[in-house]
Amino acid sequence: MANIFKFLIPQEKKFFPLFEKASGNLLETAGALTKMVNCTDAEKRKELLREIERLEHIGDSVTHEIFTELSTTFITPFDREDIHALTSAVDDVVDFIHGSAKRIELYKIHVPDNTISKFAELIEKGGEELHKAICGLRDLKNVDAIRSACVRINSIENHADDIFDNAIARLFVEQKDAVEIIKVKEVLSVLETATDKCEDAANVLETIIVKNV
Repeated sequence: MANIFKFLIPQEKKFFPLFEKASGNLLETAGALTKMVNCTDAEKRKELLREIERLEHIGDSVTHEIFTELSTTFITPFDREDIHALTSAVDDVVDFIHGSAKRIELYKIHVPDNTISKFAELIEKGGEELHKAICGLRDLKNVDAIRSACVRINSIENHADDIFDNAIARLFVEQKDAVEIIKVKEVLSVLETATDKCEDAANVLETIIVKNV
């Protein structure tokens, strides 16, 4: 029995590089979005959109790999539902980044735009904090650093809510074209949801800490 557990326990370590690969990919995707929304060259924006699409496919692949490992590994480092929730939340952030970038291009939204640029900046900051926190899961020796990162992510999400509310209020006052209102509101909604998903991931991290420390 001891030999069996010796064989099984190391398998749980394979999750950590996958978590870090997923969060690192998220951070790279967020960086590409920031570049895209601050770019005035139409062709360069299209290139960045293609890069975001490529990274989104990588994220899907990593998510699938984690779920496969989850279904075939007997001993996992954390509760299975928490691994599933964390992986899904990280994947959702990447999906919403991709969704916002695609809509910006398809709807011909004017860029650079200060509000959209600010959202991209917040998403990238959230991605940085999330990546730091996820990298800290390997040994859980610096739980305070993970908690601090989660608090900063929550603060980023609150800031994003304020920006969204003010932007929508301003949009209804300044924009008279109903179609333009619909297009911009949808893009802003998708960007704001990306910050929500960052917060979802942070909430899962806090749950993991409570259960395992």
